Amino acid sequence: MTSSAPAPGWYPDHHDAHLARWWDGRAWTAHTQPAQQQPAHGAPGAHDAEAIELDIERGHDPARIQQQAAKGTGGSGGGFAGGGTLFTEPVLVVNQRAKLIEMASEYGVFDQHGRQIGGVVQVGQSMLKKMVRLLTKYDQFLTHRFEVRDAAHNTLLRVTRPAKVFKSRFQVSRADGSPVGEVSQENVFGKIRFAFTVQGQKVGAIKAENWRAWNFSITDHTDTEVARITKTFGGFVKAAFTTADNYVVQIHRPLPDPLASMVIAAALTVDTALKQDAN
Repeated sequence: MTSSAPAPGWYPDHHDAHLARWWDGRAWTAHTQPAQQQPAHGAPGAHDAEAIELDIERGHDPARIQQQAAKGTGGSGGGFAGGGTLFTEPVLVVNQRAKLIEMASEYGVFDQHGRQIGGVVQVGQSMLKKMVRLLTKYDQFLTHRFEVRDAAHNTLLRVTRPAKVFKSRFQVSRADGSPVGEVSQENVFGKIRFAFTVQGQKVGAIKAENWRAWNFSITDHTDTEVARITKTFGGFVKAAFTTADNYVVQIHRPLPDPLASMVIAAALTVDTALKQDAN
């Protein structure tokens, strides 16, 4: 079973034990205060703060993530020096939080050294939608919304996959709601392809290299590969008892925006489209 998120309030800051950070019911905010100012009774403890983390931190093993990154890149690592953020690292290790019953998708995103640099959270799941997901397969046809967040829990991108019948499409916007572009599925059978469009112009694509839709090549408008997605194995226990997926995104060179935002959004959410379609 999964627990609902705690109510809004002051919680122990995950990065500084001397601070309390305000949780608004959906995300961590930038507001902090000295920890001793928290109410003496009824205040959530450190365990509660950890329970609403975006990532799979309880299974977070930096050495294992480093091995995963090496396997996903063929040992080549990054082709350029990373800057420590989702938009500046050459290798992103994406691990889905393992759940026995998955009601909403959550992913932790790490650099190739095992440091967490962000996460992806499915938002806007009503209780009705959660029940539909639990009891039926109709969830694949419903609208899905995601937020791509940095390590401080700030929203960087919003990704919406509108309700669909056969082909998926993703609307990508910035944190303030301004549009970036759209990722649209071009075919249903064979090797799945998605197109990146910005203001009506195609700026790139994501192409499956086999009919099972793993692995992917990501290209720019000249059809030159700029990144790759490689699925990795999460372990026998995780594969047998949960729905968690793990994969590595390798970005070959620093990318300009809006292509960088489209690549990050697509790489971190395309797993949902493929998993839903597989149902």
